[in-house]
Amino acid sequence: MDFSRWKRNTALFLTSQAISLFGSSIVQYAIIWYVAKETRSGVMVTLMTICGFLPQVLISIFAGVWADRYSRKLLIVLSDAGIAIATLLLAIIIAHTDDFFWALLVISAVRSVGAGIQTPAENAAIPQLVPQEKLMKVGGINSSLQSIMNIAAPAVAGAVLSWGPFQYVLFIDITTAAIGITIIACFVPLERIKKSKKAKENEYFGEIREGVKYALGNLFLRRVLKVSAVFCFLIAPVSFLNVLMVTRVFGDNYWYLTWNEIAFFAGAVLGGLVLGAWGGFPNRLKTLGWGGIAFGITTIGIGLTHEFWLYLVIIAAAGFAMPFNSSPLTVLLQEKVELDKQGRVFSLWQIVSTLVMQFGIAVSGPLADVVSIQLIMIYSGIGLLLMTVGVFSWKSFYREGLPVPRPLPEKSEEQSNS
Repeated sequence: MDFSRWKRNTALFLTSQAISLFGSSIVQYAIIWYVAKETRSGVMVTLMTICGFLPQVLISIFAGVWADRYSRKLLIVLSDAGIAIATLLLAIIIAHTDDFFWALLVISAVRSVGAGIQTPAENAAIPQLVPQEKLMKVGGINSSLQSIMNIAAPAVAGAVLSWGPFQYVLFIDITTAAIGITIIACFVPLERIKKSKKAKENEYFGEIREGVKYALGNLFLRRVLKVSAVFCFLIAPVSFLNVLMVTRVFGDNYWYLTWNEIAFFAGAVLGGLVLGAWGGFPNRLKTLGWGGIAFGITTIGIGLTHEFWLYLVIIAAAGFAMPFNSSPLTVLLQEKVELDKQGRVFSLWQIVSTLVMQFGIAVSGPLADVVSIQLIMIYSGIGLLLMTVGVFSWKSFYREGLPVPRPLPEKSEEQSNS
């Protein structure tokens, strides 16, 4: 890999993905708020959640193989374009009928499929662009970019919904998708990973089995999946029930919900910038551990506060801690996994994380109607602290947090001949 222009290529790649995320986030907020406001139905909200996550999990089974077998750049472009086309169809349907809730469900499922294809390809593409020793810093910067988009998205969604028809939000997503596609298609060189002759001859489902066998047969990767699963289960309440808590404890006020989102992602921006400038500890799991301690303490604090201004301070602190939890695990996989298997490993990681997160919501959501939601937050925070102690105490696993130099990949035959 030629690293002489890696900063330019990485900056363009991250910018294209951030712009695309901005439009998608606006639509996601708009759909959730619109359904909640118009139906006030728990069944509809549940159906929207299922349509938004389940297709992504199902397609990820195949998307990992595609990310290792085909051009990752092409997969990102096609999935983004597919999401944009689906969004355009939804805008047309809304313009011609008042009964479009069925369309929201269908299009949400289609958009989820696109996200399921795009995410493994995006995660696997970053190590092709970035030198290994810079992955943690780039991960922090990427986390900040995504958080900035998530700060602006709810504000823009709320403003557009207040100003005009629902479909106006959809045209923003179509525009940002077009910009993101243009940047990555025209300005970001992304080589296709050369596969061995044996890998080329493998049947399709054989590659899926090979990827799962590789991940589950690797002791370190099995441990990463276990830690990710526990973490995702424990953060489900603070990730998805914070809106419900704000409504119940502080009042059903649109501005409370807006400031709730802005405070969290503002903290995440700052945390990502700090991580990007610092690069974290040499041991990635040490960075993860201290991030887990901070997130656990702030989650407990969220459950204890009854003043909205104090809640905003604590939720911002939780946002600050988030990049120190998410980025180290991503970087560990990018550093440890062979490049031609990263798509399948990231796909498996995405499946496990998403399913466990949904299980966490399924448990904590109904539980919040029976016990105090603040109590759920407190116990989740305690669980995060115990998990962190477990990571620090798990010596054989903890030592694996140090990066190991990986040989540079060969260019594809097409690139070698060009």
